[in-house]
Amino acid sequence: MVRVLFVCLGNICRSPMAEAVLRHKINERDLSQAIIVDSAGTGDWHIGKVPHEGTRHILDQNGIGYKDMTARLVISDDFQKFDYIVCMDRSNGDNVRKLPGGEQAKLLFFMDLLPEEELREVPDPYFTGNFEQVYDLINAGCDVLLEKIIKENLKA
Repeated sequence: MVRVLFVCLGNICRSPMAEAVLRHKINERDLSQAIIVDSAGTGDWHIGKVPHEGTRHILDQNGIGYKDMTARLVISDDFQKFDYIVCMDRSNGDNVRKLPGGEQAKLLFFMDLLPEEELREVPDPYFTGNFEQVYDLINAGCDVLLEKIIKENLKA
């Protein structure tokens, strides 16, 4: 079983969008028994809340489910539980590394999956309002991430 955790600031925009998109792609490829996806935030403002309205809207537009998703904090136990911890930006990566045990966490920065893009961080649509741009980046990056996971873990 391969476990993936997406991390952003509040866990209501970028990371739950990535969680939902990757889970959708996993289900389309019939890999739900092999890969588990979750998301978390480094800030505690939205714990227990559903994804942001803009995130829900763009996921609905693209036929991607997000049922039962609620915001939570990233915790030290996540470093042992997850094989891939994918941060949406450097600031959140820095915050993850500050947690006990975080300095040893195997972090991956989402935009490193898309080296052809000029952006080096996934913009936060909570502040920009540009959920479409973020969805396009996340959709493309999740394609790359899924192939990476398959190649590194599931190919004989």
